[in-house]
Amino acid sequence: MTDNTKIAEGYASAWMARDLDAAMAYVAEDVVLDAPAGRFEGAAAYRAFLERFLDLMTAAEITAVYGGEDGAAVHYVTRTRPVPVSLGSDRLVIRDGLIREVVTVFDRLPFRDAKDAAATNAAARD
Repeated sequence: MTDNTKIAEGYASAWMARDLDAAMAYVAEDVVLDAPAGRFEGAAAYRAFLERFLDLMTAAEITAVYGGEDGAAVHYVTRTRPVPVSLGSDRLVIRDGLIREVVTVFDRLPFRDAKDAAATNAAARD
């Protein structure tokens, strides 16, 4: 296991356990996140992104971690209140022992469909 693989696994395990302080210890202050929801710059914006997601998440597990010289990739399954099962992947650029860039990939369509269904149900109740 490479150092980058250990960093990636430690980081992912921390946020999946809802320990944001431990997760953010792996993240550089000037981190940049590109996700389906947009681009987030800086550790404070990144933490806020994670907090919003963790408010929805009910469980998560790592399915694979791959590491190389410049970073690592983490594949995972999350369970959330709006979407029972969602597959995701984070590509992490790691330099000097810290995560500098994150590209998060997941299918956003089931989350949009769940939001639309909730809005339709709420309107029907009114």
